[in-house]
Amino acid sequence: MAENGFATGIAVDRPADHVLRLTIDRPPVNAIDSAAQRELTAQLRSAHDDTSVRAVVLTGAGTHFCGGADLREEQSIERDAVGGCLTGVGELLDAIRSHRVPVVAAIEGAAHGGGLEVALACDLRIGSTSCAFAAAGVNVGLVANFRALSQAIGDARARHLLLTGWTCRGEQAFDWGLVTELVESDRLADRSIEIAERIASRAPLSVETTKDCL
Repeated sequence: MAENGFATGIAVDRPADHVLRLTIDRPPVNAIDSAAQRELTAQLRSAHDDTSVRAVVLTGAGTHFCGGADLREEQSIERDAVGGCLTGVGELLDAIRSHRVPVVAAIEGAAHGGGLEVALACDLRIGSTSCAFAAAGVNVGLVANFRALSQAIGDARARHLLLTGWTCRGEQAFDWGLVTELVESDRLADRSIEIAERIASRAPLSVETTKDCL
């Protein structure tokens, strides 16, 4: 594995004091395979134990956040290995939800399928005007997203997305609560870091305890 996990398509940097940024960089849509899942989980767990980290930004390179699971890998996987892949996804989502510090998702373009699940696991979701969310399970013969999506936007809206496979974009995503703030694409990176910096500047134990209570 290359330094900073980049061989798996996960780039790591520190864009501000006490802020760690994890970037999924797997063109064309930043779909993640099992190696990328493991690397993201490992980086999150490492940051959990690093008290110099007070906020994490999770984003995607280029014009997409995360297009979900890498279907090329899924199509080639043997049936008895499916359970291991699902366990890996669960471990990644748990590493985000149970992280010691808040995780801010900076969402450009597609957050589809597993990418939507990753976004929903984050504490805050900041979207660009081009953000697009799809609970794509029914589009590809899978079942996913139901619990976290319902908690985020309510049962009726979750059912609409889950049962139709429809894509929710931009202003609609903001109105429905999939993102808490909407900015132009050229402001997304800076704005997500600004929010993470503000979190990092608050009393650390108070922030961590508040997240834990929530």
